[in-house]
Amino acid sequence: MSGRIEPGPRWQRLLGIGAVIVLAVLFLRLFSPILLPFVAASGIAYFLDPAVSALARFRVPRALGTAIMLLALIAGMVLCALLLYPLITAQIGLLTQQLPGMIENVQKFATHEINSIQHRLGQGFVSTKLKAFVSNEAGTIMGFVGTAARRVVGTGFALFNILTLLIITPIVAFYFLRDWPFVIARVDSWLPRSHESVIRNLAQEISRILNAWLRGQAICCLFLGVFYAVALSLAGLNLGLVIGLTAGLLSFIPYVGTIVGAISSIVLALGQFSGIDHIIIVAVIFVVGQLLNDYVVAPRFLGDRLGLSAVWVIFALFAGAETFGFLGVMLAVPVTATLGVLARFWLHRYLQSSLYLDPPKPGV
Repeated sequence: MSGRIEPGPRWQRLLGIGAVIVLAVLFLRLFSPILLPFVAASGIAYFLDPAVSALARFRVPRALGTAIMLLALIAGMVLCALLLYPLITAQIGLLTQQLPGMIENVQKFATHEINSIQHRLGQGFVSTKLKAFVSNEAGTIMGFVGTAARRVVGTGFALFNILTLLIITPIVAFYFLRDWPFVIARVDSWLPRSHESVIRNLAQEISRILNAWLRGQAICCLFLGVFYAVALSLAGLNLGLVIGLTAGLLSFIPYVGTIVGAISSIVLALGQFSGIDHIIIVAVIFVVGQLLNDYVVAPRFLGDRLGLSAVWVIFALFAGAETFGFLGVMLAVPVTATLGVLARFWLHRYLQSSLYLDPPKPGV
């Protein structure tokens, strides 16, 4: 007797996989309120590991390289906040001062357009009640936009738990990043010897897709944020900097950032400018930005390496947000990438199996 434990029947292995999935979902359900800093820390460690590994090849100790990269990341974020905060608060103050005039402009624009439609199509085409509704409610809508903008900027940072996200996350990220090679080696040693090459190849494919998506999407978001912020500011739009940066940040959900930014900018442009020329310019800015991203930036930094359809990314992000909140948003793309790689693997196995290749039996 060799003492070797033979693998159980297939149904036992499937039952074990199902049990692991159920336990993982229950774990996320129970501990989702406290998992956010740990998931964020693991994402930071995954993102910075290549840079720390490169420093290690130059004989920089792993702990020192980890500290250098984390401090550089924190310094960059603080510098951006210090540079942008005065500009954002100045634009919010300007919007507050000009809001009454913007409301009046929207009312005039809406009334003028209603009168134009009535003149072209006849007096009876537009009712008096509709004219009064549009004229009055346009101001209400603009007032709501201004109030919402002030609340978002004024209380947006309060949505995050400062203690956990700004203090615990860097500490946990340090330990994750420092011990990353040892964790990977330990998990690799647990792989079943009969399937280790297959599992390792699948893990490498998942890592490749995540690397391509994270780095490529970060570059696309940065490009769109800078382009929209600069272009809208040059166009003279109040809150152009805030809307541009927000649109770029939201662009990690394909097309959502551009759509939200375009609608917000057009609504503000209606209140700020009297003519339609500026409104057209604002709309063109978002069209050009999205076209440049789709046909220049994204093909260069994402290309066809991703393996994730935009439809599945959008679905995964919204499904994750609905199920686990912001934690689900952070986990959506890694889980989707993993499921996509596994689905392609099993499809490839099926297309090479006898179930697919065997010809039909005679008489069937």
